[in-house]
Amino acid sequence: MTDAPRVPAEQRVHIMSVAAEMSGAGVQTLRLYERRNLVRPARTHTGARRYGDDDIARIRRITDLVQTGINLVAVDRILALEDEIAALKQQLSR
Repeated sequence: MTDAPRVPAEQRVHIMSVAAEMSGAGVQTLRLYERRNLVRPARTHTGARRYGDDDIARIRRITDLVQTGINLVAVDRILALEDEIAALKQQLSR
């Protein structure tokens, strides 16, 4: 559990049920997304999930893609490419 991401201090954090409500996804869906490594919420020292604002936005993006008929394998690839593009844009701006 030590490799779980940390939520930046300036971000709000939410428990799973609140994250599900905010994102429009069910709790079981959030667990599925986590099992598929699509979302990696931070964890407390007791193992409780804590979703940041970035996690909520990512869950919404995943849900939007799934609702258009894209399967989770393709969603994973799309998100990886979007992350890569964002990193490259950041590099270029420096």
